[in-house]
Amino acid sequence: MASSWLSVAAGTVVGVGIALARRYFAGGVCRSTALMAGKTVLITGANCGIGKATALDLAKRQARVIMACRDLKSGETAARDIRRNTQNGELVVKHLDLSSFQSIRDFSSEILKEESRLDVLINNAGIFQCPFMKTVDGFEMQFGVNHLGHFLLTNLLLDLLKASAPSRVIVVSSSLHKRGVIHFENLNMTEENYDKRAGYSNSKLANVLFARELAHQLDGTGVTSNCLHPGIVWTNLSRHVSPSRLVVLLFRPLIWLFLKTAHQGAQTSIYLAVDPELEKVNGKYFGDCYEKPFHPVAQDEGVAKKLWDISEKMTGLS
Repeated sequence: MASSWLSVAAGTVVGVGIALARRYFAGGVCRSTALMAGKTVLITGANCGIGKATALDLAKRQARVIMACRDLKSGETAARDIRRNTQNGELVVKHLDLSSFQSIRDFSSEILKEESRLDVLINNAGIFQCPFMKTVDGFEMQFGVNHLGHFLLTNLLLDLLKASAPSRVIVVSSSLHKRGVIHFENLNMTEENYDKRAGYSNSKLANVLFARELAHQLDGTGVTSNCLHPGIVWTNLSRHVSPSRLVVLLFRPLIWLFLKTAHQGAQTSIYLAVDPELEKVNGKYFGDCYEKPFHPVAQDEGVAKKLWDISEKMTGLS
């Protein structure tokens, strides 16, 4: 009898421990109940993962959600799925290939012609540790998509954001930006010196520096710019480094315990988009729905300004 009670007690302790650990690794939750009726939100990469989860939540809050997707068919499928879960939420699916400056310009031109306002721009799409590839315009893919694509898109939509103020720009970065380095003599890696891990970290550091410099330039306009780390999320972003099926089966319990779902990973993006108390918060870094300190590598204002100037030249804005 005693051993039976001990087994039950041990099982209860283990169960509670697992539940607490799962809750801890799930991260912060957006507690705001604010609605978004009458507001328009644009999300890049909204057809899957964190982007789709963000679109679903904001559609439930009655926002008009523009889903900017490279794969239009996948985007339409995601929109149908979201409508089924939001009583026919207002969703617009548009094609956007962030690896092509022409696609970004065409997309932005359509938005400026068709939309009377833009309240929130969420730069969410990205590519993670891919083999060496180049964008249509000849840039290393991770730097080109994660940084230059969003840099150009944001700048082309700035006038509409300003006209819709108070409005918000949200940049989805990663805690791996702490490992990044901005080598101005080698921003665009060549195949010979390519390191996909360094390339990703560098592009995410560029995201943070861009968000900070944008915040500086937008000061006093009513438009804010903030960036975030969504956490370690199990999505198809990691498709280029996906483990074998056997490894997934063996470690699925650990994946479930330590990695966030797309819904959990979207919480900070949602928080930055909807919380009324953040209307005037500008130039900050967030994680798990809390403001976090900037890592030293992201605090050099001179580097941020120089990266901005070079990015203008690379994208043809200057």
